[in-house]
Amino acid sequence: MAQTVFIFGGDAPHTNARQKDKTITGGKGANLAEMASIGLPVPPGFTIATEECLKYLREGADFSSDLRHAVAEALAHVERTVGKRFGDASDPLLVSVRSGAAVSMPGMMDTVLNLGLNDETVEGLAATSGDPRFAWDSYRRFVQMYGDVVLGVDHGLFEEALEIAKEDNGFYADTDLSADDWRALVGEYKRIVAEELGRPFPQDPVEQLWGAIAAVFDSWDTERAKIYRRLNDIPHDMGTAVNVQAMVFGNMGDTSATGVAFTRDPSTGEKAYYGEWLVNAQGEDVVAGIRTPQYLTKARREAAGADRPSMEEAMPDAFAELARVFDLLERHYTDMQDIEFTVQQGVLWLLQTRNGKRTAKAALKMAVDMVGEGLIDRKAAILRVDPMALDQLLHPTLDPDAPRDILTTGLPASPGAASGRIALDADTAELWANRGDKVILVRIETSPEDIHGMHAAKGILTARGGMTSHAAVVARGMGRPCVSGASQVAIAREGRTLTIGNRELKEGDVITIDGAKGEVMAGEVATIEPELAGDFGTLMEWADEHRRMRVRTNAETERDCALARQFGAEGIGLCRTEHMFFDADRISAVRQMILAEDEKGRRAALAKLLPEQRADFVAIFRTMAGLPCTIRLLDPPLHEFLPHGDAEFAELAEASGVGVDHLRRRASELHEFNPMLGHRGCRLGITYPEIYEMQARAIFEAACEVAGEADEAPVPEIMIPLVATRRELEILRALVDRVAEEVFAQAGRRIEYLVGTMIELPRAALMAGEIAQEAEFFSFGTNDLTQTTLGVSRDDSARFLAPYVDKGIFARDPFVSLDIDGVGQLVEMAAERGRGQRDGIKLGICGEHGGDPASITFCESVGLDYVSASPYRVPIARLAAAQAALRMAPKG
Repeated sequence: MAQTVFIFGGDAPHTNARQKDKTITGGKGANLAEMASIGLPVPPGFTIATEECLKYLREGADFSSDLRHAVAEALAHVERTVGKRFGDASDPLLVSVRSGAAVSMPGMMDTVLNLGLNDETVEGLAATSGDPRFAWDSYRRFVQMYGDVVLGVDHGLFEEALEIAKEDNGFYADTDLSADDWRALVGEYKRIVAEELGRPFPQDPVEQLWGAIAAVFDSWDTERAKIYRRLNDIPHDMGTAVNVQAMVFGNMGDTSATGVAFTRDPSTGEKAYYGEWLVNAQGEDVVAGIRTPQYLTKARREAAGADRPSMEEAMPDAFAELARVFDLLERHYTDMQDIEFTVQQGVLWLLQTRNGKRTAKAALKMAVDMVGEGLIDRKAAILRVDPMALDQLLHPTLDPDAPRDILTTGLPASPGAASGRIALDADTAELWANRGDKVILVRIETSPEDIHGMHAAKGILTARGGMTSHAAVVARGMGRPCVSGASQVAIAREGRTLTIGNRELKEGDVITIDGAKGEVMAGEVATIEPELAGDFGTLMEWADEHRRMRVRTNAETERDCALARQFGAEGIGLCRTEHMFFDADRISAVRQMILAEDEKGRRAALAKLLPEQRADFVAIFRTMAGLPCTIRLLDPPLHEFLPHGDAEFAELAEASGVGVDHLRRRASELHEFNPMLGHRGCRLGITYPEIYEMQARAIFEAACEVAGEADEAPVPEIMIPLVATRRELEILRALVDRVAEEVFAQAGRRIEYLVGTMIELPRAALMAGEIAQEAEFFSFGTNDLTQTTLGVSRDDSARFLAPYVDKGIFARDPFVSLDIDGVGQLVEMAAERGRGQRDGIKLGICGEHGGDPASITFCESVGLDYVSASPYRVPIARLAAAQAALRMAPKG
């Protein structure tokens, strides 16, 4: 059998390849072993591999004798190293039990501290430490944490008991309670457990340990963990490792502390130590947001105007050692590190290191700075930045000149700005967001159970917590602005109201938060468009040097074209002409055309649309200045244009001079049971060729006009949609070529152009060789190709796709990331058959998948010439295309 339990620390042997493999020992376990092997102060412990988690979840709540034996041997290693025995009543070894998946999932997994305490060992801890208060504080923490995480008792019951104890004694902070107070509270906590579960709190340390291991394994399958994995594209079949470590205590008085630190600022990327700490505390106190922590460095404390001393000032020796560790770890891992540490009576211990979560702005700055520092090269910098994280930088920010009605100020926990309606719980935030509202989630503090609401919200505001609280870390990872520790926020849960500063508000009121400044404002504040320069521009230049595929945009308005060019688009991959006809000034003529009884009536309506269409294309060609522009001829499900309701029929009757009853009858004749598979695309052009004639004329007349104005002539690529046969394309290509010759003769100039098709039907992919005899380019319309291949409506699939992803039927939503095994096989086949028939055929993708990094990687593997994405996703596609090219480049 392969080894599944690995020891680290003390006299443990050097780590082997299996122990360093994060898919086996998780990120935390692998890094703990690595830190121990290079001589850093890591409490000894052991890691149970992820495969044991998957086996446990697959086979049920039982553990093999082999695993139990291996854990006992590993625990003995910890006992020898520390010089204490697990369960010893006189001098007990206590351990922590933490999860650790291969991919960091902040706040998603559960932790248990101080495990091994019971009514006997707590007395031994009090005696050996000489501090009964510390011992009973540790015991109450253990009962509360174990009761919540392992036994499933509502943690709110413990919090309520603690608040009552403080109120009864007139205390404000947890640190005010004495040993006797904690002893009494332990008794109350155990009473709560017994009352809730009908059995006493477990006293056997071995039983406690296996209960905690099971709880960590079970936490992989919690709803919040599933949601987090779904949102972050983490596979469900990885499992989590379990890390068991000897406890070190940050709650042993004023010479002890705990903290979370980053080697660089995760919000801005500045090369400056960043973090928080608490004296006389344990790690959960910092990350849970229960106590507002102190600043790590003197400079940050002074900048914030805080009174309580920084760690640099209060514990200079421990801080100096921590700074040495920062530099060593960053050089070792060549990346910014997120470190959890404890100081026990002046001695520094490291509990974790991992590549730190960061904002997109910080990721760019760190990548560029580290190249300048010689820490990494340009290729590593390109590969380091998550393309999807760029989305944080591509949207508007608050206008600095706009008036602001500031209600209060908290901590700038995650940059960016957002306005929205106040939602006081995660379920409400998700409900309102699903109906189209912009929402700000406002909480006293967030917990992992809030993950779905945090994702749905535009921004997050909390009354408690610091810069490394759950809200802050998760918000930064999601790219959501966050203001934390806004102490003037008070929520009255019963009435769904709140007070911010001296202002009374209610749920549903609109506020704005600025995560860069920590400000909370009443109402909505105006925004400005982003400027993509500096580190962003530098990394994009490096990416462009290494990518092979071109990046175009999906756009049909002058504004979107200009925006896409600003973001680096190299042409238009999809101009959806049907979007041009929904304007209120045009829809009447379109309806007249659709409802006309004969060709004469249709041509009369089309004559009204021709100058409007021509003006559209003139604007597009001018904006794109000589870049290729793929224009899809009309492809509407006709029902989208038909009038609805009495008012629209009456308005159309008046405009067309045709009676309402006649129009209703004609609309009824055009009704389709499945319009997405009905009279649309090239079928429209075959039956009503005058429609495509008008559009082709508008395109060529606009191209000739712009060619006469500029040095670079437009490059129209006319795309015939929904082709299933070569003959369809042959007929419509002849129509386009005929109109082109007519326009060129009238204009006295010729324009180079291409005619091709969109591959969006399985038959088109299968017959791509034949179709390529008529097509000069293929553009894969993967939205419809996914629908027609899977037999799934994109608009209706939301009802069942989430369970399909959770159950592993699909790895990801196939409308978000391409179904490579199925739809991808059709794309690859069509590309191969198209090239086999026509040398130099241009191949691209224009579905929404063109902005998805995983799909872009597939496109690179197939050798497509370009991807096309919405304007805001153009930079994402540029970076993803570069990463794909680098990963597939020959080694050496």
